[in-house]
Amino acid sequence: MSLNLVLAVTDGDWFRYLRERPHLDEVNFWSPGNAPFKALTPGELFLFKLHSPTNFVVGGGIFAHATEMPCSLAWEAFGEANGAESFTSMRSRIARYRRLSSDSREDFRIGCRILTQPFFVDEIDWLPVPESWSRNIVSFKTYSTDDEDGQMLWEFALRAMQLPTRPSALNEGERYGSPTLVKPRLGQGAFRMVVTDQYHRRCAVTGERTLPALEAAHIVPFSEGGSHEASNGLLLRRDLHSLFDRGYVTVSTDSVFEVSDKIREEFENGRDYYRLRGKQLAKPASNEAAPDREAVEWHHNNRYLG
Repeated sequence: MSLNLVLAVTDGDWFRYLRERPHLDEVNFWSPGNAPFKALTPGELFLFKLHSPTNFVVGGGIFAHATEMPCSLAWEAFGEANGAESFTSMRSRIARYRRLSSDSREDFRIGCRILTQPFFVDEIDWLPVPESWSRNIVSFKTYSTDDEDGQMLWEFALRAMQLPTRPSALNEGERYGSPTLVKPRLGQGAFRMVVTDQYHRRCAVTGERTLPALEAAHIVPFSEGGSHEASNGLLLRRDLHSLFDRGYVTVSTDSVFEVSDKIREEFENGRDYYRLRGKQLAKPASNEAAPDREAVEWHHNNRYLG
């Protein structure tokens, strides 16, 4: 099976900051611009090198999703996994790349390339960039495992992900043989981004499209065994998310929005919510992201107040 890999130029501060945080299970390899990224399929490998003259491959991860977001929402979703200690530090770095004043109030829209199971290689194990890498490249280059250089990068990544000093990103059956897609294990940040895009950046109930007012809700909470898969998520307006988590609203197995009578009984209010009762949920972009029936039943039986 032939796969693509990307080798991208990384910010040295981003790399050094994240290398010291091996506990992170996902990172946001952000770009100061917001051009669409379509070079990889989820499950392919995204590797990075430092700026010239340090021409070595120094780490990577499994590509999970690409999108663009205001930097404030990227910070909300990933926090320090953006490779910065604070939102102020992250914004200053973006402004520097854009050659803007660091005191700009713009909520920069940035490209987000989300990587799961990231790895950062010790200097002794850095790999010199392939001869086909041009020093004029300022963003990234795509390789194929059909080519010698692509196969070399694939083998480097496999060795790095199997180092005994860190948990392997691969299952036992994926460590050997020909290149194969590696299923990304989504984290909280990736979950938020994927669910947001699956629902076309609109609340699944109201159609609201003001991004800062929207949140990705777990149907079964992660703390109670729910997954970060898109099928365990709904994109909801913040107030609806809060009511959903507390059981005042739910969805049926046929994707109908239900509102509990408890809102009226406990708060003597709720007209705006009762207007939404019986509304059909919007469909996600892919069938695989449709709400999981068992998860919906769990929420109805274990959270909904009826």
